[in-house]
This record gives sequence, C-alpha cells and structure tokens, in this order.
Amino acid sequence: MAPSVACSFFFDNELLGEPGMPAMDTCALCAKPLARDSDVFMYRGDTPYCSDECRDEQMHLDAVCAKQAARRQQRFSAGTESHRRQRQSRNVSVAS
Repeated sequence: MAPSVACSFFFDNELLGEPGMPAMDTCALCAKPLARDSDVFMYRGDTPYCSDECRDEQMHLDAVCAKQAARRQQRFSAGTESHRRQRQSRNVSVAS
C-alpha cells in the first residue's frame, strides 16, 4: 500500500463523534494539528500523538498515575485489614 493511500485511509475512514474516542486530527497531549503528510505516533491502541516526545510524556504520566493508584489501593487494603483485626479482637474479648 502506498504511503499516501495509507495516510488517507487513516484519516478519511475514522468514525466522527464516537464518544470516548480521541479525534484523529490533533495530538491527544498538546492538541497540535496532525498533518496528513507527517508521522503519527500511536499509544494505547488508537490515541494519536504528534511526536515521540508527546507519546513518551503521556506514557510517563500514565505510569505515575498507576503508581499513585497502587499506593492508594495498598493504603486502603492496609486500613481495611487493620479495622478487621480490631473488630476481631473486640469479638474475642467479649466472648471471653
């Protein structure tokens, strides 16, 4: 497939107005317009970026968010476990 055909296929056959889907005419990070004759860098399936730098920045932001979410989950789990142990110890002392 010739490069011009592939590029026009990419832009011309996109679904317009589909909820939750990024538009394929601008960079998902910096909103710079994507030219039909330039490279488009993809991440997470169908999210377009104007450059390798924008895509790498998004990947870094996603990694930071994932680490923060994991820490929150770990703290929540630790708090739930502590609460359960306290409740169990109260039940044991009442039963004695």
